[in-house]
Amino acid sequence: METIELIALLIFGVTFFYILNERIHRTVIGLFGAMTMLLAGMFFDFYGPEDLLEVVDFNTLGLLFGMMLLVGMLEHTGAFQYLGIWTAKKTKGNPWLLMVALSGITAGLSMILDNVTTIILIVPITIIIAEMIKINPTPILMAEALLSNVGGTGTLVGDPPNIMIGSAAGFSFNDFLIHTLPVVLITWVLTLAFFRVLFRKDLKKKPQNVEQLLAMNEKEAITDPKTLKKLLVVFAIVVILFFLHSALHLEAAMVALIGAALALIWIAPQHDPQKVIEKCELSVLLFFGSLFVIVGGLENAGVLERAAQFITSNAENSLLMTALIILWASAILSAIVDNIPLTVAMIPIITYLGSQGIPVELLWWALALGVGFGGNGSPIGSTAGVIVVAKSEKTDNPISFIDWIKQGVPTMILGLVIATIALTVFTEYFMEDPATVYAVEVTETNKEIPYSVSSD
Repeated sequence: METIELIALLIFGVTFFYILNERIHRTVIGLFGAMTMLLAGMFFDFYGPEDLLEVVDFNTLGLLFGMMLLVGMLEHTGAFQYLGIWTAKKTKGNPWLLMVALSGITAGLSMILDNVTTIILIVPITIIIAEMIKINPTPILMAEALLSNVGGTGTLVGDPPNIMIGSAAGFSFNDFLIHTLPVVLITWVLTLAFFRVLFRKDLKKKPQNVEQLLAMNEKEAITDPKTLKKLLVVFAIVVILFFLHSALHLEAAMVALIGAALALIWIAPQHDPQKVIEKCELSVLLFFGSLFVIVGGLENAGVLERAAQFITSNAENSLLMTALIILWASAILSAIVDNIPLTVAMIPIITYLGSQGIPVELLWWALALGVGFGGNGSPIGSTAGVIVVAKSEKTDNPISFIDWIKQGVPTMILGLVIATIALTVFTEYFMEDPATVYAVEVTETNKEIPYSVSSD
């Protein structure tokens, strides 16, 4: 390994170490690592400021920022609280129906909104309802956390890794609907069936104070109905454009930013949008940008090319085997570290394989499913998990690390088994997506690709 590769790998390793142990805030260490990588690249002449426009994925950042603005405006209307109370009343406090309904709403919202925001707003309502009717909130909280990760895997905008993968691979909103959503729906149903058995004692408990629950008026949760109606119209327009953005030749980021601009000009054209912008997690955007810079340094130093060669050489020249290795390895790693930096690190590797003439669509879908389901493996595997565990500590049934492992790991494995079956049985289907950003010119010498799609 050359000196510049060792230097880039050292900076990357130290940065990831501190991201993992959380002794330093991830945005702070991310920015420091990015600047260190850039300075090292300038000094050793393998990376420079002129490379930043190529390595930073502005489509991902723009999509996240636009959706954050929309969610920030929606949060003030009380729409999430309305949904929680309305659902609880419809189920009449039945623990099983309550778990199915609230986790279903959480998963469904996580398909079109940031799942972290969804969890932050739904979980407190869940705890209040559980305390009111004297049931254990743990089964419902676990279902909400785990299924928010599962649901987010089903769409382009449901999870940050999907946004990055879609941008890098050129996949549209509809591509995710027809490739990952079917796998997600099957996983969703089987996960609920697993929870029905796992939490059978808690779910059979008869709720108390049902009259008090039914007396709650969900309409009182809506603090700004006029703004809510306008935002629902804007969200409908955004969803339609997400379906059509590929045909309209619009980047997903453009769709989100168009929606945010429309909402701002329609709802509060004369007000300073600073309060709405403050709701956006700008530190998350800075963290993303820093990771792009760090991984760009690895790419320019040649580390990712070497990693790609290692992955392919150990996959026994089988494209399907490579996909399954990426699926399971990315899932296991996502249970240990945040799936966002892992995705940022994997994207250039798969892109490099594509530049060698290898059809990598199957690998992109394996990565999306792996990092999506892998976040369920531990409470630190996803931000949503961290939030749920923290909120549960305020209840009489706090969720411990061991409790999560007992429920989260089987859920992760269940999703991975379903994904493995889907990738294996429908290999050709997952390889049929037309658009990839690498758009490699296949020469006469590389038309013969030494990869098979069998598992042999």
